[in-house]
Amino acid sequence: MLFALILVVGLLAAAISAGYAAHASQMRVVAAETSARHQITARLADATPGPARSDVREPRQARVRWVADDGERHTGTATVAGEGDSGDEVRVWVNREGTLAQPPSSPSTARTMGWFTGCITAATVAALAFTGRARIRRALDRRRYARWEAEWKVVEPAWSGRNRR
Repeated sequence: MLFALILVVGLLAAAISAGYAAHASQMRVVAAETSARHQITARLADATPGPARSDVREPRQARVRWVADDGERHTGTATVAGEGDSGDEVRVWVNREGTLAQPPSSPSTARTMGWFTGCITAATVAALAFTGRARIRRALDRRRYARWEAEWKVVEPAWSGRNRR
């Protein structure tokens, strides 16, 4: 009963605290990425076709060109959604220097990371608790069997009648 209580309380405390810590850490990453990146409008430099059976919203790699805030013209490869012709406008993410960047992580990523970390922590605590319990039980059983064997060596000859003459 004590083992179950300790397991439940310890498991919940560890899982919740680890999940919250992972979520908070990932939310700091989201905030940093969001402040360091912004979307701009770029134009498709070439209209390379996507996969043969492409969904219009399916992302693909395409060459794009854009003008940075300082007026400098840039060209690069970015992930864009759907089909388009050369010259079509697309939205891309750039960093503070004006170079292409991946979109920032989303709060849902942070939430997923928190849940994942909490679940992994819960599984780890449960595994450690059951492993520890099994090792303690095995050590106690070994000691019990050793005492039983020592007592049996004293009692068995008198009980079985081997010492009677």
